[in-house]
Amino acid sequence: MALIELKQIFKTYHIGNMRVPVLKGVSLQIAAGELVALMGTSGSGKSTLMNILGCLDRPTSGEYWLNQKEVGRFSADDRANLRNRSMGFVFQSFNLLARASALENVIMPLSYATDTISDREARRRGREMLGRVGLDDRLDHEPSQLSGGQQQRVAIARALINRPPVLFADEPTGNLDSNTSSEVLRMFQELNREDGITIILVTHDPMVAQHADRIIRISDGVIVDDVGYRIEQKPQAVIAGRISDSGDIS
Repeated sequence: MALIELKQIFKTYHIGNMRVPVLKGVSLQIAAGELVALMGTSGSGKSTLMNILGCLDRPTSGEYWLNQKEVGRFSADDRANLRNRSMGFVFQSFNLLARASALENVIMPLSYATDTISDREARRRGREMLGRVGLDDRLDHEPSQLSGGQQQRVAIARALINRPPVLFADEPTGNLDSNTSSEVLRMFQELNREDGITIILVTHDPMVAQHADRIIRISDGVIVDDVGYRIEQKPQAVIAGRISDSGDIS
């Protein structure tokens, strides 16, 4: 059974009197625990597709099912709640607060959580996440005191702080050198393998895509190739624990 299922997704933007079709009937399935690369050149539609998958945008038509719930027509507030509970995002630009420590950056999303926790518990969880990405000795460092790779690790820890079952990484190595890029991509592989997180890498780079178990290529708004496709369940794990036994995303 698929965690994510898209059925004939179309997305058209309107610019003045012009209709600009971007997605033209995309259908796919992604199982819980997959590590998938969504690959395409600039203008292929991959970013629009990620925005729909990440509930940052809605399709013009078609169905988006997430864990057996049709979320494509959720209201803006419902999409925001779903993102906060069930999704993490890592971007090319690290988007860290310049005057905040690594720990403060990581725990920031907890202040927006519907289930409030104490500051002590938030900091405990933040230290745990920074330790998970190998930065337990950089808790009090501000971004300017960290390398690019370390800043991206902070961003990854921040994306994991709410323990989401799904992680989106949009060109996550775009601002990193090749050696640091390899380290970050290996970290995604470890998180997928050891913690069972479903990870979707959005990239134009074949070298980045090769770190995934499955490569979905998109061109001109349609899927043109799907290498390594499979639907199978991997064991649920600690960080992916937001998916309950009943199959709901809580």
